[in-house]
Amino acid sequence: MARSQGIDRRSFTTALAAGVATSLLPLRSARAQPAKLKVGVILPRSGTLGLTGQSCQKGADLAPGVIKELLGVDLELMNADFESNVDTARTRAERLIQDGAHVLVGPFDSGAAAAIAQVAEQRGVPLIINIAAAPQITEQGYRFVFRNFQTATEIVKNGLDLVGELFQATHTAPTTAVYMHVNDTFGQAMTKGITAILPQRTQLGFKILDDIGYDPAAKDLTVEVSRAKATKADFLLLVSRLNDAVLLRREMVKQRWNPMGIVSPGSPGMYEEQYFKSLGKLSEYSISNVPWYNPQAKLTKLVEKAFLKQNPNDKLVFHGLNVGFTFEAILVAADAFKRARSTDPKALAEAIRQTNITDKMTLGGPIKFNAKGQVEGIGSACVQNLNQLPTVVLPSAAATAKPVFPTPGYKKT
Repeated sequence: MARSQGIDRRSFTTALAAGVATSLLPLRSARAQPAKLKVGVILPRSGTLGLTGQSCQKGADLAPGVIKELLGVDLELMNADFESNVDTARTRAERLIQDGAHVLVGPFDSGAAAAIAQVAEQRGVPLIINIAAAPQITEQGYRFVFRNFQTATEIVKNGLDLVGELFQATHTAPTTAVYMHVNDTFGQAMTKGITAILPQRTQLGFKILDDIGYDPAAKDLTVEVSRAKATKADFLLLVSRLNDAVLLRREMVKQRWNPMGIVSPGSPGMYEEQYFKSLGKLSEYSISNVPWYNPQAKLTKLVEKAFLKQNPNDKLVFHGLNVGFTFEAILVAADAFKRARSTDPKALAEAIRQTNITDKMTLGGPIKFNAKGQVEGIGSACVQNLNQLPTVVLPSAAATAKPVFPTPGYKKT
């Protein structure tokens, strides 16, 4: 759907909307559209995940305006902070439903997602997960739970494949790694995936010398970093959150540990704005293999304009993953509401099952859900911190720079 020279904004958004609102439900076409859809947005805007939750909230905040322009749908956001606490997530979800939310969106965290999914299923209200990777969430036979994000297994597969591409692109052949990871629900799911998949990727050529788990709320990682350094591994394979990633990087510098690099096979933290703000030049060269947004997509350009209007001193690149997947989750809800012409939860859930959104922000194929409510075909990118910006370096077709590995400070011992 090429944008011809001179096309005006109204024609552009009308054409874009044609790719978003698809598969209209004919049996409900004569039914009057309800006034608005109430979306309960539940995110960790405080606590250990607070900064990432606030980043996701930026995507939610701009959704009503952009989606009104795209689809002509009125949205009312009902925002809730679950304070990075799983039990609080459960009670916040109950309250949102009690207060009239027609659909829930969130929550970024896998543990919270599992708890909210139970509430959504029990209450018969659709939950659209923006970001949360634990595979079991969509393996329970739920009828009202949908996830527009990769599972940990998919993240690991894509992430390890990109590690192989990184080695090829930089003509390197590391033989050893030390694996450090958060020990929460997400970290455990990622570890299970790595344990199962890495032995199958013999072409990668490296083995893990030690497996070191830690609490994502840890205030001191001196012992863990000392243990990792003692392995003399070629590089660090890391599954982190934001706060612990900052803490770990500072401790590495303090202990003068300079492996070939830090590579995440798929986790948050190192591409986020606060990582750069907290670490400055120490944030350079960290690598995250993660689901990412497509900066060239038509919808991205529309969202970025709205983002900059609401956040004039910010850059979308620091929030692209969080904003992109949160916005898309709300877009899925709005698209289903437009087609269902109803706020009835069963009608909404049925419409979500028939989703086929082709114009999207994130890398990969159309947004379609399988019988389990799991989206398929989301792509990943190798994102390296270069010149104080998260930069796509692989795959080469999407890259805007070349990867740097090993890092300049590396000295082989």
